[in-house]
Amino acid sequence: MITNEFQQSRKKRWMWGIFIFISGILFSGLFTIAVEMTNTTEFCTSCHTMTINLEELKTTAHYNNRSGVTVGCPDCHVPQNLAPKLWAKLMAAKDVYHQIIGTIDTREVWEKMKATQSRECRHCHSFEHMDLSLQDRFARKKHERAVDRGETCLDCHQGIAHELPDEPSEEVNLDK
Repeated sequence: MITNEFQQSRKKRWMWGIFIFISGILFSGLFTIAVEMTNTTEFCTSCHTMTINLEELKTTAHYNNRSGVTVGCPDCHVPQNLAPKLWAKLMAAKDVYHQIIGTIDTREVWEKMKATQSRECRHCHSFEHMDLSLQDRFARKKHERAVDRGETCLDCHQGIAHELPDEPSEEVNLDK
C-alpha cells in the first residue's frame, strides 16, 4: 500500500514536472515573439506622432545611402543585449504613457542615450574600428579628441537622425 501511494506520488510529480517544463517552453517562445514583434520600426511608428520621426529618419544617411545599409528605430533606441533590451522595453511603457498624454520629450531620449555613452550608436560605430587615416583632417582630429575626452557620439552628432528640438520658449508670467 505504501509502495502504491509512493508510485502515485512519484507519477504526479513527474507529470507536474512535464507540465512546468512544457509551460516554460511555451512562455519562453511567446515572450520571445512578443519582444521581437515590438522591436520593429513598423511597431514603433504605429503611433501617429512617431510617423514624424520616421519621416525625419528617411531624409538621413542612416536610412538612404549609397551602400543600401539602413537602420530602423530599434537599431538606435533598443540595446542589443537581452537584459538592457528588456529594461528598455520596460521603460518604454512609461514612454507610451507619455506619448498618450502628449508629454514625451526628445531631450529626455537623448539624455538616456548619453547616459549609456551612446551604446546603440557604438553598436555600429566604434572608435576602435574607425580607420582615422581615411577620414578628412577635421573629422580625424574631432574623433581623436573625443576618444581622449571620453565623449559620446551625441556630443557631436546630436540631431543626426532626427531634427534638433526647438529651444524651450520662455513662459510668459501672467501675474505681471
